[in-house]
Amino acid sequence: MASIYRKKSGDIWYYSISHKGKRYQGTTKTTDKKSAQLIAESIQTDLARQKYDLPCLNNSNNIFGSIFHQDYLKNLTSSQATINRSIVASKNFLPFFNNKQINNIKQIDIEEYQGSRKMKIANYPKNRQKGDSEISYHSVNLEIAVLHHFFNYCIKKDFIDKNPCAGIKKLNELSRLKTLNDEDIKKLISGATNELTRDLITFLIFTGCRKGEVLNLKWENVDLQNDVIAIKGTKTKYDRYIPISKPLKKLLGNIDKKSEYVFADKAGKKLTDFKRSFHTACRNAGLKDLRIHDLRHVFASKMVMNGTSLYITGELLGHRTTQMTKRYSHLVPDTLKKAVDEVWNINFKRP
Repeated sequence: MASIYRKKSGDIWYYSISHKGKRYQGTTKTTDKKSAQLIAESIQTDLARQKYDLPCLNNSNNIFGSIFHQDYLKNLTSSQATINRSIVASKNFLPFFNNKQINNIKQIDIEEYQGSRKMKIANYPKNRQKGDSEISYHSVNLEIAVLHHFFNYCIKKDFIDKNPCAGIKKLNELSRLKTLNDEDIKKLISGATNELTRDLITFLIFTGCRKGEVLNLKWENVDLQNDVIAIKGTKTKYDRYIPISKPLKKLLGNIDKKSEYVFADKAGKKLTDFKRSFHTACRNAGLKDLRIHDLRHVFASKMVMNGTSLYITGELLGHRTTQMTKRYSHLVPDTLKKAVDEVWNINFKRP
């Protein structure tokens, strides 16, 4: 039987398989135990098929699980974060497609999978008796996106001729626009148990940056003389510039510049994440269901409610389309009314 194990130095699972007197070992590239076990079993299946001279890779009878792990994931040229997301997404669709021949998977199979996932989410206790799921369908759409990319890869490798995900419509995701008032912001910052986490939370609220943009930020892109930050290599593939406000300048001025990265660990190395310390801050502040990405919404909401146009807010956030920024349009009416009242502050008297 295929077995999995972890090394003392990390959370990644490794597989160990004994086959025909030989020992096969390697990384599954995932920290999820269930996914790791599925990967190990898929590799074991591949070895068994070779033993009995059954069709394996580069054949019209290719097995989904084998190609996904032994070919697709190994040849992905995306970032490690994208690969990790693909692995996490696969733990839901692998049980459904794992042992199927990819040339037999049709659009109706993808629709059936999507429908089963939709029903499962809709039946979560929080989602019952609601017109749409309170828990977003975002994860299902991500799974379909991973499948779509996988089948495109199979087309390039001549495993199949047509992508069964083509024409599959996304599920309607509820927009998550969690925000905080000034008192909650103070509680969150105070709830951090170390200075680095406090600085990260404050920086995200002051700039509206994405987590990855902050963790990749280098001092060479921070111009304290001209009060501007250059955000490089963004999600939208183009650079943008964020003005440095007075409180943000004070924050940056107090950070030790011993590393090339603005936010580095004690050894001066780049941080990979701060999810655990962020959740500790949330717990200490008494804030539930708050994610790091929600701080981006906090920034946007504060800007819009203070009278900043949706266009400028979108520029600061790095939105490529106005559709993304329109999510905050419900915050505008009061601001528009205030602006009109201030402009037409004239006392008219009837003649």
